[in-house]
Amino acid sequence: MDYSFKVFNREFIEILSSIIEAWEKEKIEEGYRDRKKSFETESGIPIKNVYTPLDISDQDYIQQLGMPGQYPFTRGIHYNMYRGRVWTMREFSGFGTPEDTNRRFKYLIEHGETGLSIAFDFPTLLGIDPDDPRAYGEVGVVGVSVPTLNDMEVIFNGINMGEVTTNMTINPPAPVMLSFYVATARSQGVPDEKIGGTTQNDQLKEFIAQKSWVFPPQPALKIGVDLIEWSIKNLPKWNPISISGYHIYEAGATAVEELALTLADGIEYVREMIRRGYKVDDFAHRLSFFFASGVQVFEHVAKFRAARRMWAKIMKEWFGATKKRSMWLRFHTQTSGVELTALEPYNNIIRVTLQALAAVLGGTQSLHTNAFDEALALPTEFSAKIALRTQQILAYESGIADTVDPLGGSYYIEWLTDRIEEEAWKIIYKIEEMGGMINAIEKGYPQSLITESAYRKQKSIEEMRKIVVGVNAFKGEILEEEKRIPLLKIDEEKVREQQIQRVRRVRSERDPAKWRSSLLELERAAMRGENIMPYVYNAAISRATLGEIMGTLREIYGEWSEPIYL
Repeated sequence: MDYSFKVFNREFIEILSSIIEAWEKEKIEEGYRDRKKSFETESGIPIKNVYTPLDISDQDYIQQLGMPGQYPFTRGIHYNMYRGRVWTMREFSGFGTPEDTNRRFKYLIEHGETGLSIAFDFPTLLGIDPDDPRAYGEVGVVGVSVPTLNDMEVIFNGINMGEVTTNMTINPPAPVMLSFYVATARSQGVPDEKIGGTTQNDQLKEFIAQKSWVFPPQPALKIGVDLIEWSIKNLPKWNPISISGYHIYEAGATAVEELALTLADGIEYVREMIRRGYKVDDFAHRLSFFFASGVQVFEHVAKFRAARRMWAKIMKEWFGATKKRSMWLRFHTQTSGVELTALEPYNNIIRVTLQALAAVLGGTQSLHTNAFDEALALPTEFSAKIALRTQQILAYESGIADTVDPLGGSYYIEWLTDRIEEEAWKIIYKIEEMGGMINAIEKGYPQSLITESAYRKQKSIEEMRKIVVGVNAFKGEILEEEKRIPLLKIDEEKVREQQIQRVRRVRSERDPAKWRSSLLELERAAMRGENIMPYVYNAAISRATLGEIMGTLREIYGEWSEPIYL
């Protein structure tokens, strides 16, 4: 049934207006003054002294909020949310050799982690092997080195891949990493129906924010959609893409810009799948999202609520989705790393707690909490454990998981949700006027937005309009305990040597004819414009290396150099 109903009637609003007018007059007469001239969210949305029903007097509860599990899903995609099952707890892990990462995974599983998440090193992110001269100094440093199928097999040695789900933060080489993962799971005897997890595979976000692109935008989009299409046909539990706002926020975007640009990327992927002949209900339920959660709790809670409502509208009203699951915005959240500080790093535990609180109050399906020492180095076992414990305390001690959308109905949250949605639509419509996200990227529009916002954020810190405790305010003597934080140190030279030896051993032991044939077939498929995934998988199990597979694709698709935007 299609209801429409305003929460507050006209008579109540008129009475309340006069009460508020008298209250404001009284406040002035009593001499109350604010501690600064104006207040605003980080997205620049002005914040009033107090919010009342007057601020949401036009809100239609049924059309704009509804009930959890019902369109437009503002209050959550499930009827009972965390009362049924708490979010999946993932800690972003991966460093050094595959053996190092295997040990960290087992440690986190032992301490209650419920989902795995692989961080790859830069050479892997860029699709090159460890013995490539461009990899020098970076092998295993910011993530694990995975140039071959053998490395993936080591990472999951002793871990039943049918019992865990794994998130892989990988983009241009996502087809290769997924092939390594699936081949490893199959070698363990795990049926395809039980292989669960997510490839980030958000190729467009690379051009906007993370900047670890390889191919130009159009072929990058094609490769990303190849993976989506292949996963739909072969892996019923796999999320083939995690459309990512996280890196957009971390690059300096506001919460509003993060939301708008992420949804605009999502629109582009949906259009590409429809261009391939799919109906939206055939694949939309397999799309997932990834957002940052910042220390400004209310703005991020409102962002998550607005995101669900906007995506539901886009899928239903723009693309004609009819199935409820097609309209769901399912998302993973990572607490913002850029908001952590190297000075007084223990303060980061409190920041991460607030960020995680915002994510949970916003209804995330999966959460990664950063470790307090991540402004200095990769997390140690000690700091990773505290990050995981933060989630567990929120889930099992705080009580915030016991009811759905506990901030729903707050005049401020409802007003802010509406306002964030309104601002985000402006950006999305501008991108639509440009002809979509690919054109917008080529014109440098999203990049310019982020650059300007990053500049404003930094300036507000330098001018003390934004307080960062222990950094630009409340600074004091650094205590001995703060100086003695144990840091994880990577012996890059040792890791690189091991990985070079392993990749060379793989090359020497494989079947040369099978290997050569697989790469040739991949090259021909790419030239014909076919879906490359079956050929990438075949090359992977023929023990072709990451660098060889990506090198073959580079020959066909070319590489991307970002133009200078004026």
